[in-house]
Amino acid sequence: MYRVSTGGNYSAVLANLMAAQQRQMDAGNQVATQKKGTDLKDYARNAEMLTAMNSIDNQLGGYLDQNKLIADKLETQDFALNQVADATDQTRQTIADAIASGRVDTLMQDIGNQFANAVGGLNARYGGKYLFAGGQIDTVPVSATAMADLTDPTKVTADFFHNDTYVTQAKVDDATTVNTGLLADKLGTPLMDAYKAIQAFNEGPDGPFTGNLTDNQRVFLEGQLKGWAQVHTDLVTSTARNGMVQQRVDSVKTDLTNRQNSIKGMIGGITDADMTQAATNLSQAQMAVQAAAQVFLSLQNSSLLNVLK
Repeated sequence: MYRVSTGGNYSAVLANLMAAQQRQMDAGNQVATQKKGTDLKDYARNAEMLTAMNSIDNQLGGYLDQNKLIADKLETQDFALNQVADATDQTRQTIADAIASGRVDTLMQDIGNQFANAVGGLNARYGGKYLFAGGQIDTVPVSATAMADLTDPTKVTADFFHNDTYVTQAKVDDATTVNTGLLADKLGTPLMDAYKAIQAFNEGPDGPFTGNLTDNQRVFLEGQLKGWAQVHTDLVTSTARNGMVQQRVDSVKTDLTNRQNSIKGMIGGITDADMTQAATNLSQAQMAVQAAAQVFLSLQNSSLLNVLK
């Protein structure tokens, strides 16, 4: 025969109440976090797999963050390259217009403005660092500030470039490394030589360019057109190469995003709670708590102490 006691009943009911409260708390956490657990011990059977997948997810996230910075830099670089190429094309157009009109009243002023635009593009910055300076990121890569600087007899064109030979690279994923750097002297030496030739002619015996074109000036400018067209073509080619790197980075970014979405889906398949089931469990747990509490109160009211009072 089993012995029934008030103390034993209290212990059993209290244990049930505490168990029901724990189930309610667990179900409530699942509904609130939409996760099956809060740490790896809650996923004991899949802990090793989750650790590996989280590591991959973090790695992919790191590449995506880096690629965003690379894409921003390349976009700034594209703007600068287009600025230089446009200045070159406008210089060529200015020369062609002067030949067509036979007047060169503002030729040097107009070309000087385009020279300033070209130098501004070559000295472009990203994040406070010079884009085309190689490893000399804190040193202005082109020091010429006016076309007259180029004809200084004590200097050659190379003296106005201060970049080194370091070409920056970036690893955009496990298998892909791209060159993201361009050098001012490689981009700008033919350009500076072309501007120097015009400035030297303007300072020479057949200059300056004012009023009507002379025969010698016309012959000189006609000879310059082909050279300027080639300088512009070379700069457009460099801009296009930068664009190809941009496309490559964008393609890798899309691939990384797809891979990260896939791995997040796999992680979610293990860690995400079934919200319908979690809501049902929460409702059942709440009912169990209420039932256990009601039993506890009923037991308290049926205590022998209440009869003896």
